[in-house]
Amino acid sequence: MLTFETINELTLKVTCTGNDVLFTKAGSFIAGESPGGKNYKFEKILLGPQSNFAQAALGSLIRRATGENFPLMRVTMSGQSVTYYANYGQHVVVYKLGMGEIISVESENILAFTQDCKYDVRFIGVGIMSQKGLATTALTGNGSNAYVAVLSDGNPMVLSNLHNHNTISVDPDAVICWMSQCGYGDPQIKTDLSWRNLIGQHSGESYAFEWPGNQPITVLLQPSERQGGIQVSMD
Repeated sequence: MLTFETINELTLKVTCTGNDVLFTKAGSFIAGESPGGKNYKFEKILLGPQSNFAQAALGSLIRRATGENFPLMRVTMSGQSVTYYANYGQHVVVYKLGMGEIISVESENILAFTQDCKYDVRFIGVGIMSQKGLATTALTGNGSNAYVAVLSDGNPMVLSNLHNHNTISVDPDAVICWMSQCGYGDPQIKTDLSWRNLIGQHSGESYAFEWPGNQPITVLLQPSERQGGIQVSMD
């Protein structure tokens, strides 16, 4: 069994009490300790974390085609151990998913997850407007030990309309992940394109992810934007 916790906001601590498997961003391991000698090993995953070869191969193809591909490694643990993971000083946020609960997360923001998380890549159909908009990675709680650790470039912030039923609008390039009480909870895509974009007078905020007040959602954001996929202007 594995448990996740954060150390100083920047490091993930994983405690193992038996035989288990962990999936992490390749190269994120920074330290470990175990009684009686090292009892964990690392293996780069060439296709995907799915146990079925065909599903893993298909998932790898989809990730490469949609830009959701990221280097992943498997950590096989045999006995008690404590291991630590980090990524260039980014902040770490830990979630424990309930059975059937889904978190939709940008692949570059994934640090680690347990094998009780079902891994999938889904199309949400935004693609051309955002560098990371065409698809998103979905992790679904599929057991009692479904931990996920995500990365934030700076201190993250949380927006939720579970209690106030407000409409939430966010820049897709600042989104880390979202969680819904109703299925995947995919956002609506709102655009604000006009002739001003063609003459270089765009605001830089021409599209947004939006969830209406009747769609319960919790969104995690980072104070740093990815570079968008399209820049429209005329010199």
